Amino acid sequence: MSVEGFCVRVAEAEDVVGVVALERGIAEAPHWAEGEYAAMVHVVEADSAVRRCFFVAEGKERLLGFAVGKVIGVDAGSAAELESVAVQADARRGGIGRALCEAVAVWCGEQGVRALELEVRVGSGGAIALYTGLGFIVVGRRVGYYRGPVEDALLMRLDLSGAEKARRE
Repeated sequence: MSVEGFCVRVAEAEDVVGVVALERGIAEAPHWAEGEYAAMVHVVEADSAVRRCFFVAEGKERLLGFAVGKVIGVDAGSAAELESVAVQADARRGGIGRALCEAVAVWCGEQGVRALELEVRVGSGGAIALYTGLGFIVVGRRVGYYRGPVEDALLMRLDLSGAEKARRE
């Protein structure tokens, strides 16, 4: 399905209820407490050791998806993780997941991070294709990482440094 007319923006407090409802409806999405999402919409000091970005994709009448990224550290050795990306089932394959991932990658780059990492179920072919299309590469595997059902995780990494970024463009 192609979804036209959506926008990606920073999440606001009013989005939390919709994000939780969307997340609860997707079995493979990480399930966090409502309070964790609510805490992410508050401004975090730039020199904090843990910083998060929280984006939503919004259509004309509803929330279509969201993404959460995290940066740990305040120097060149900082680590970044794409913690969660979720898109409504009937809105998938319309560019929403890609736009959300790109927003997180841009934000992480602005934080001075050199690479963005993620974990994905080995059986999530669509997600793996999305991440590969964005330039992520497989760098490892965690055996039996996921539960319900038990499944391995692929570890993927996107280089955000200028040299690799220029090569991709």
